[in-house]
Amino acid sequence: MVRDLADFPRPVLAALTAAERLLTRRSGSSVVLAEPEDLGGSDRSVVARARVVRNPFSMPRTVVVKHYIARPDRDQPDPFHYEVASCQLFTALPAEIRPSPEIIAYDPQARLLVLEDLGRSSTLADKLFSSDAASAQRCLLSWARGLGRMQAATAGRENDFGALLRRLGERAWRDPVAEDARAAIAGLPELLESVLGVTASAAAVKQAHATARLLGGTRYRAFSPSDTCPDNNLVTSRGVRFVDFEGGCFRDVALDAVYFRVPFPGCEASFALPEGVGEAMLEAWRDEIVAVWPDLDEPARLDRRLLEAQLLWVWLCTWWLLPRIRVGDCHIGPDAGGSPRISTALAHYWRQAGEQAAAGGLVATVELAEAVVAALRGRFAAATDALPVYPALRTVA
Repeated sequence: MVRDLADFPRPVLAALTAAERLLTRRSGSSVVLAEPEDLGGSDRSVVARARVVRNPFSMPRTVVVKHYIARPDRDQPDPFHYEVASCQLFTALPAEIRPSPEIIAYDPQARLLVLEDLGRSSTLADKLFSSDAASAQRCLLSWARGLGRMQAATAGRENDFGALLRRLGERAWRDPVAEDARAAIAGLPELLESVLGVTASAAAVKQAHATARLLGGTRYRAFSPSDTCPDNNLVTSRGVRFVDFEGGCFRDVALDAVYFRVPFPGCEASFALPEGVGEAMLEAWRDEIVAVWPDLDEPARLDRRLLEAQLLWVWLCTWWLLPRIRVGDCHIGPDAGGSPRISTALAHYWRQAGEQAAAGGLVATVELAEAVVAALRGRFAAATDALPVYPALRTVA
């Protein structure tokens, strides 16, 4: 049964009205949208699916409308511009390797995008929190392959991305987490001392500083959505597809590939993977990128880059999360069932980083990791717990 339009929130109806005007102007004939379905969004934007009930012959049957309702911060890059440029970059790729919805139209004045509808797909988060272990594992491997395919397809296209951003009015572009990562490297030793009473040795700090090279102009750069949390990945008949490019950027591929070791760091749903699953994801990803970067097929070279990326993310996540623990050892996100406690996650991140650092010969980092884990466990009961595996995979663990 079709619901009355009065049932829908005003922002959703405003988004559809703006989309009708845009599509009518673009096609030269009247376009009418109906049967809106609120897909959520954020405090910055409204996202809705709508059926095209009156349209030119070339229009699809349904579209997804994303309307940015918040104005950009004056001194920050505009996430609307980054989303448009990202979607334009992908739309120029062949359909068989396109990792995202195709952009149909956009309006800079209305801050509106009209995108291809990928259908009523589950998200990767839905799969990871389901009871189907086999499906969850398939989707993780599909996500890893999709990540590698996207990176391989966008290697060498950073100048194209920059040109698209300049046309939208952005004069400079960067990884949105790079500034925080550099701040973490500089400020975390003092934070560890003040919150946990842990002193980072000069050697451990130097080893952390070395990871900052991944934030610069390495020769392994490709597009990253930046925010690839599980709920921003759709499971479709053509594999996992990426959505939400408000922080789209180019950066070293290891910074995303290390998610196989630190599952979705900083995301609310940052749980552990069963033994062997991360390694399988890494192999699926590597199969997609070796044609572009054959030297990353050398285990020693790749392991070193992944170790540096892992340390960078652990320092960054600690920088983000440790100040919150002063107030209380809450969950990372608001949903207690879908998010671990901060102390549990941080203890897991540091323990895993210490194990990898030991294999890589970074003795000072091993000592720091052991000290951080011991301090967390001594102060917070939840830090002694193992980080839970994603619910769908607990029978695999």
